[in-house]
Amino acid sequence: MKSRGLNLPTPALELWAGVECTVNRVRADYFDQLERGGHARRADDLDLFASLGVRTMRYPVLWERTAPRGVARADWAWADERLAKLRALGVRPVVGLVHHGSGPAYTSLADPEFPNKLAEYARAVARRYPWVEDYTPINEPLTTARFSGLYGHWYPHGRDDRTFARCLVNQCRAVALAMRAAREVNPGARLVQTEDVGKTFSTRRLAYQAEFENERRWLSFDLLCGRVARDHPMREYLLWAGVAGRELDWFTENPCPPDVVGVNHYLTSERFLDERVSRYPACAAGGNGRHRYADVEAVRVCAEGAAGVRAVLREAWERYRLPLAVTEAHLGCTREEQLRWLKEVWDAARSLRDDEGADVRAVAVWSLLGAHDWHCLLTRDEGRYEPGVFDLRAPRPRPTALARMARDLAAGREHDHPALDSPGWWRRLDRLIYKPVRVRHGGAPEVVMDRGFDAGERRARAVLIAGATGTLGRAFARVCAARGLSYHLLARAEMDVAERGSVERALARYEPWAVVNAAGYVRVDDAEREAERCMRENADGAGVLAQACAARGVALLTFSSDLVFDGAKGKPYVECDATAPLGVYGWSKAEAERRVLASHSKALVVRTSAFFGPWDEHNFLHAALREVAAGRRFVAASDSVVSPTYVPDLVHACLDLLVDGERGVWHLANGGAISWADFARRAAREAGHDERLVAAAPTKRLRLAAMRPPFSALASERAQLLPPLEDALARYLRERLPEPAASNLDTAFERKRAG
Repeated sequence: MKSRGLNLPTPALELWAGVECTVNRVRADYFDQLERGGHARRADDLDLFASLGVRTMRYPVLWERTAPRGVARADWAWADERLAKLRALGVRPVVGLVHHGSGPAYTSLADPEFPNKLAEYARAVARRYPWVEDYTPINEPLTTARFSGLYGHWYPHGRDDRTFARCLVNQCRAVALAMRAAREVNPGARLVQTEDVGKTFSTRRLAYQAEFENERRWLSFDLLCGRVARDHPMREYLLWAGVAGRELDWFTENPCPPDVVGVNHYLTSERFLDERVSRYPACAAGGNGRHRYADVEAVRVCAEGAAGVRAVLREAWERYRLPLAVTEAHLGCTREEQLRWLKEVWDAARSLRDDEGADVRAVAVWSLLGAHDWHCLLTRDEGRYEPGVFDLRAPRPRPTALARMARDLAAGREHDHPALDSPGWWRRLDRLIYKPVRVRHGGAPEVVMDRGFDAGERRARAVLIAGATGTLGRAFARVCAARGLSYHLLARAEMDVAERGSVERALARYEPWAVVNAAGYVRVDDAEREAERCMRENADGAGVLAQACAARGVALLTFSSDLVFDGAKGKPYVECDATAPLGVYGWSKAEAERRVLASHSKALVVRTSAFFGPWDEHNFLHAALREVAAGRRFVAASDSVVSPTYVPDLVHACLDLLVDGERGVWHLANGGAISWADFARRAAREAGHDERLVAAAPTKRLRLAAMRPPFSALASERAQLLPPLEDALARYLRERLPEPAASNLDTAFERKRAG
């Protein structure tokens, strides 16, 4: 691609970055993502961001945070420090002034003076930082107007067209006035205007509504470009919604076209409207006064899938012929899906630029530090966190696989990861959760949909899972399938982990990129009389696997136990604590750790504890609930404290770490420390059973062959990746297998396994 009018090559597509910085208001409460994620208190995060190699970053100098009591009383200390550091690091900021907010408490999006007040703040920002060249005065004005004026989610909580139109026009005028003020100081100041540009599909009956929404989605850009003249298809709607003609004419007389049209596009941005509301959950139903219809994610119902970011970028280019950037590329999902989404967005932007000549400047990876509570549109503080390029659940932001990908893209390198061999969930058949419908995208789809895990030129590289008959091995297979990770689940006959030849043959046959060792000896008490067998399966097997994987450069994940500790510490153990096992099983796991880490420098060793899970009956909690549900007494240890671990949480966290390329010893357990007896009582109570049927007894009365540590709860100095126990227990009770009828099975063995 050549620059227009010049015989010069266009610079390579740039990778930008951004930190989620929303400060939105819900009634009198402000939700501040910078505070929630801790970036407000960590200036050294900027060093991490710069280490990615990005040289442009969307960065907040937010009105609500800087001047909550007025511009004259603004506190510039935070912005002074951060912008100076970015400048020193050679990172160009695109300064944001309002991000899904409504301004400080002395204004709102519906305030007629909102535009002038923001312009005053923008002028103060420009005077303080005259070297800043790029601004996003308001992020996503149309989206914010919908959430604040039409749907009632955010302040001022309007639920009508009039409030929506007022919020939108006020914001767009504020953008134009803010840029005018900034350009008084720096005439070269550039507007990078962002918007969540979605797309709407519908049944034939609702085509009129889809047409309306597909025109409305461009309104913020159209107003700024001075295009809402008398012949504009949305002008009549805005007049009907109470916007005066002279207000619209002001935009045509004072155009402020973006220097860069920033397209934010999410999978949820594409919608499908269907009057057959009975096909969908009740929460999806709504209407327009003329028809009642369901509004659902297009990717979940459209047989062709989503139109995709390339189609939306093309529409923006054809409509405006202005430089483009994808100013947010983020997916709140599992790690490999985040990688797949960023690659798809990057490839779409690059191909549109190279193949069709569109002036696409950059893709911004978003959000560097992840985000909090976007699942409920920031209307509640529920503490749900989704990681981004860095994971905040560690003492210091921990780089994920996205960080390595970002470094490659920023440096102009192709990025390769085995997870990218398989399509994202939005490209697979299991994305469809409603009866499929066909829609017309207005062009050929970007890729052939739903070709399965082997789409592309090569077979998808797989994860090899040892332990086909065990709880953990089957759980890994189930979760890998759900996450679109190609895998092979092997029984001992297919790969005996303790037999070198068997391991070598399996690795040669399947050529995995990673091995998960979910095999091993698990009978803690029987190990006391079967020590040789226990050591063979646990220590020898792990050691053989480690040597074979290291020789081939294959990642290895293997498991250890809380029983490598003696319990003398009296408080939760962390990764650096010395091991001191009390029994054969614990010794076998401690020896396995030693051999694996000595043989494979990049191996991942996960210590965990006290499994419970929804997919099989082979766990302590299932046995306890089975007994109390039948009205029978259940005995559990009162003096043995553990950290119960919900198997789905464990497997997901392990796969994230494996995709991230993490290594060394990690403790993974749901947050909390509890005795076996109290654990059973809590589960019985929350399941609606009589907790008094759970009898507590000291461990010595259970006549167990192997000694147990009195306190083997696990904590982590590396990261707390699993949610609290109470959260996991609530999900277990919702997701578990149906409660079995009363049985005559002897549950002593189940109780002995759990201790």
